[in-house]
Amino acid sequence: MSSGDGVGELDNKIRRHFGDYAVDKRLAYELELVKLPRYVAEYLITEFQLTGSGWERRLREFVRKHYYEPEEKELVKHRLVTENVIRLIDELRIYVDVSSERHIGLIQSLDIAAEVPVDIVEKNRATLITGMWGLITLGKNPVQSDDPSTPPAVVEDFKPFQAAETDPKIIEEARSHFSFDEWVKVLIQTLGLDPDVYSQRQSLLLLSRLVPLVEGNVNLAEFGPRQTGKTFLYRNLSNYVRIIAGGSISPAMLFYNLRTKAPGELAMKDVVVFDEVSKVRFPNPDEMVAKLKDYMESGFYERGDKKVTSDASIVLMGNVSVEQYGGAYLPIEDLTYVLPEPMRDSAFIDRIHGLIPGWELPKISQSKYHLAKGYGIASDYFSEALHSMRKESLSRLVSEHVEFSENFKIRDEKAVKRISSGLIKLLFPNKEFSSSELSKILNLALEYRQSIRDWLHKIAPGEFLKEELKIKIRG
Repeated sequence: MSSGDGVGELDNKIRRHFGDYAVDKRLAYELELVKLPRYVAEYLITEFQLTGSGWERRLREFVRKHYYEPEEKELVKHRLVTENVIRLIDELRIYVDVSSERHIGLIQSLDIAAEVPVDIVEKNRATLITGMWGLITLGKNPVQSDDPSTPPAVVEDFKPFQAAETDPKIIEEARSHFSFDEWVKVLIQTLGLDPDVYSQRQSLLLLSRLVPLVEGNVNLAEFGPRQTGKTFLYRNLSNYVRIIAGGSISPAMLFYNLRTKAPGELAMKDVVVFDEVSKVRFPNPDEMVAKLKDYMESGFYERGDKKVTSDASIVLMGNVSVEQYGGAYLPIEDLTYVLPEPMRDSAFIDRIHGLIPGWELPKISQSKYHLAKGYGIASDYFSEALHSMRKESLSRLVSEHVEFSENFKIRDEKAVKRISSGLIKLLFPNKEFSSSELSKILNLALEYRQSIRDWLHKIAPGEFLKEELKIKIRG
């Protein structure tokens, strides 16, 4: 692609201002690394490119040799038994067994536990919090014990696949070199998608999916047809996300395990995604939904004697049927029934800050049309930068620029501020924007909250009036 056309010029600007953190987004797909999360694939691409000509072949061989599918877990155990050592690409999560003073590493996809030396834990502390992907060298545990709690394997070495730089200042400083339209394209390409396929509104809807990653305690819902990339984005962009795809969800998984004393996903991750939410089941619906409602309101929950404060955001994703009306696609089913029965409660829905109209997004069906064809920000660095941005809320900045109409309730105001804060971090990380640019973002956040208010009026008209929320942007 020549540097004379629009996309080529944008590619050159991305490479110039992001340097080593600029990645050709075509490579992860073209090198057939789609089985790995994108942030892992792009880290490996960057590492292997430094090794000179023939790096593509060497990278393919490396992945082919060391990546194992979940169904190959018995093969991994066989090689560990017969060869005494095996190297594999996977995620390592570590928990501490205080009673035995051991660090136990879990490779969940392969159902393998291994003892981890303290020095490896100290060098890779994120394995204790969210888990880390890397090259794991497993050996047979030399300690022979009749104690069933002694793991049969030991982690002999761990090479993390994670960006060394996590400071979002690179993004903040680069932003001033791009126009608003260019920056939106940079972010869409960073997600691995082709910005030319999407209108500006569709691009902003896509980027709204990132708000829970960059802003704490945001609760969003998105409903739309299948194949619009909902799950793809969350699975491939960040290791700080936990996707729960339907099925039974216990209080131990989500909140706190009373038996093992292990914290649940809400305490460990930045975002918990309920994928295909209509298929979610709770063994004790009353307890689960009551705790969820309390957490969505306060960022706090209790289970047993454990009290936890967390900034994890919650995303509810569901598939709906759509039909075309007047050139636009609209859902043809009642959104309330996309939720599982225990969640069809106005008090629960009111705690959802905004509804993203995923039915407006096109399906991602062909790689040559929908996937990125140029450069974007390296996903491993981008993920870490988004995580770092969560430390600061821009709700006060939003308050300085907007006046809310009299019919705004506390939850409405909180919702618009948090969504707007997240969008500002993404689109104006340097906090520099024009009045018209800010208005576009604030009105999008308002639209998402208005959709929740309209939904509430439909299911509980006596409690929630049909009202239009309005904001006024201060000049």
